[in-house]
Amino acid sequence: MTVAAKICGLSEPESLRAAVAGGARYVGFVFYPRSPRAIAPPMAAELARLLPTGVRSVGLFVDPDDEFLEHVTGQVPLDLIQLHGSETPRRIAEIKARYALPVMKAVKIGGPEDLTAALEAAEVADRLLFDAKPPAKVSALPGGNGIAFDWTILAGRRWPRPWMLSGGLTVENVAEAVRVTGAAEVDVSSGVEDRPGHKDPALVRAFLSAVAAL
Repeated sequence: MTVAAKICGLSEPESLRAAVAGGARYVGFVFYPRSPRAIAPPMAAELARLLPTGVRSVGLFVDPDDEFLEHVTGQVPLDLIQLHGSETPRRIAEIKARYALPVMKAVKIGGPEDLTAALEAAEVADRLLFDAKPPAKVSALPGGNGIAFDWTILAGRRWPRPWMLSGGLTVENVAEAVRVTGAAEVDVSSGVEDRPGHKDPALVRAFLSAVAAL
C-alpha cells in the first residue's frame, strides 16, 4: 500500500527541500515556544510559500488561545491545524468553526484506555494523530520526544477519521510500525534529527525512501 509521510518541526529551507524532493505529503511547523523545533511565523510563512501543490502545510499548536492562533494563521498559509495539547472536543469544534481549517487532534497513547480520547476527538476533529504519552514524572514536551508506544494497541482497529502514526519513528522501525498498526500515514520529527530541533536532510531523505518502499 502507499503510505504518506509528514516531516514535522521543519525550520530551514534545506530540510524542507529534502522533504519535498523525497515525497513528503505533509510538512509541519511547530508553534510552541518551549519546543526546540519552534519556528517564528514569518519564517514559517517563507517556508510554506516554497511548497509545491500537493504538499500540505501543518501548523502544530499546544492549547493555543484565539489571539495566538490569529497571530499565526494571519501570517502563515496553513492547510491543516494540528492540536497537540489537552484540547477538549468543544475547543476543537470552536477552532474549526473560527478558522475554517481542518483540524487534526493528537491523542497520546500509553495504554488501551487512552483510545477513549481518540473516539471522543473523532466526533469533531477531521483527522487523528496517535503519539506516545510522555513518561510520568519526566519533564517532556507534548510531542517530539522520540518515544514509541506499544503499536499493538492499534492493531486491527478501525477509526471513523483518517489517522496518522507518530512517536519514535525512525528509518529503522517505520516498516515494522506500519506492518503492526496498518497506518496509511506516518509522522516523524526527532527521528530525522542529528540534534534536537535540527533536521538532517540526509536522514529526511532516508526516512522518506524507507516509507516509499513500503
